Amino acid sequence: MNADTVAGWLEAVGVPPQVVSIGAEADNAWCLLSDRTGADGEPEWEVFWREQGNRYDWARFSNEQVACFYLFGRLAWTQVAGGALFTVAGPANPAAEPATTAPVTAAGPAAEQPAGG
Repeated sequence: MNADTVAGWLEAVGVPPQVVSIGAEADNAWCLLSDRTGADGEPEWEVFWREQGNRYDWARFSNEQVACFYLFGRLAWTQVAGGALFTVAGPANPAAEPATTAPVTAAGPAAEQPAGG
């Protein structure tokens, strides 16, 4: 996966094209940009949400494929969490039901509650 193909993969899992901008900053969109050249002469890649001219959840990568997989994984997860994608039964568990997600807290995934409480 690279900057030329990631938009197609995102659309295939139901991510609306208007919330993704490849190669340019756009408000109310997840942006994937090639930034200034790194120390080794290679471009660096940035992924972030842009809203009202500000960048949020910004991440930088030295590899185009890693940046694309990060963006894809992040947005595919929102599709799963929102119910647009479901888990499917696999060979190991043919009766599998769609997975439910445990809430995430400041301490990480929901911790087990002590017995009786």
